[in-house]
Amino acid sequence: MRSPVRGLPPSDGDKVSDNTPLLQDAPQAEVAPVCCSVRYNLAVLSFFGFFVLYALRVNLSVALVDMVDSNTTSADNKTSKECAEHSASNQVLHNQTGVTFPAMHAMWSSWSPPLERSKLLSISYAGAQLGTVISLPLSGIICFYMNWTYVFYFFGIVGIIWFVLWIWLVSDTPETHRTISHQEKEYIRSSLKNQLSSQKSVPWIPMLKSLPLWAIVVAHFSYNWSFYTLLTLLPTYMKEILRFNVQANGFLSAVPYFGCWLCMILSGQAADHLRAKWNFSTICVRRVFSLIGMIGPAVFLVAAGFIGCDYSLAVAFLTISTTLGGFCSSGFSINHLDIAPSYAGILLGITNTFATIPGMVGPVIAKSLTPENTIREWQTVFWIAAAINVFGAIFFTLFAKGEVQNWALDDRHGHRS
Repeated sequence: MRSPVRGLPPSDGDKVSDNTPLLQDAPQAEVAPVCCSVRYNLAVLSFFGFFVLYALRVNLSVALVDMVDSNTTSADNKTSKECAEHSASNQVLHNQTGVTFPAMHAMWSSWSPPLERSKLLSISYAGAQLGTVISLPLSGIICFYMNWTYVFYFFGIVGIIWFVLWIWLVSDTPETHRTISHQEKEYIRSSLKNQLSSQKSVPWIPMLKSLPLWAIVVAHFSYNWSFYTLLTLLPTYMKEILRFNVQANGFLSAVPYFGCWLCMILSGQAADHLRAKWNFSTICVRRVFSLIGMIGPAVFLVAAGFIGCDYSLAVAFLTISTTLGGFCSSGFSINHLDIAPSYAGILLGITNTFATIPGMVGPVIAKSLTPENTIREWQTVFWIAAAINVFGAIFFTLFAKGEVQNWALDDRHGHRS
């Protein structure tokens, strides 16, 4: 049995299942190779699925400029005169979440061995970031050299091709997949043997009473508050205060998303490496990566309010903050699968519901706090967002768990206390 991480006393959440998450009562199954494996093919296919999903969102915001023949700019807000004007643009991107992430979480509950969970999910969800990076400038190029209608034709065809491949190559579980090898099927089944429930009904009451679930809710809510402040309100601050709009430059618009994409991929590899090779417990890894991914952006968000009129530094802070946020993809973002893999899709639906609130409330509060659009007013906005983010990181660190909870298991696995 692996020993706890040196220097870290085991807490109530650091049970045996945290330190030996692959197998407990079952005989050791041989690890199936990564190359040409069905589970990594699923990760790549879902990567392109999220790529298409976010590309279809971004291309609308770009094509919309040509679709509506508007030559006037909005003057609804007071523009600060504290800094000299650098450029102007009225293009603003808004990221929104739907059924795709919960559905993918539910899929991974049957496909991801615990010690490969961070890698597989980070690859899968990183497609959203790269879809934004590529489709943003590409849609602009298509609109400029061709016509805005071709933006929808191009990405629509890509989406149809992906859909055909998904229907043809993907199955709900390893047991139903047509071409999976016996070795890989047994490896996945044995690694998840003591983690999945056979209950036919959802344990709603114990689920909603679960403190580890609410730890994820608080972290998700807090992270999104900072996220929306960074990617929605900070560009507004740069336009209204610094008189420079990052959205006016396609390259600068894509850089933060590229940084986040790269960080998601690397952090997923690092998280599983720490668990498999360095014997770090699951909860330890989730805590550390969440702290980095939430406190890091909070620091740079506050710093953005004290840069004066240096718009270059503001762009740098935006990029660094968004990049550091990628660590959360291996932190609280996939903790649903750690505590209740059988109900991971439902849990993500719950946490994501609360996480949409900052997108609605944050801009309203920011607007009420900045009636004159002064730097001091915006500093207050950034301090609030940073404080919420730090609170969420601390709450998650204190109350999160890394092992499957009792309510997520059936009676056959009731030995887990």
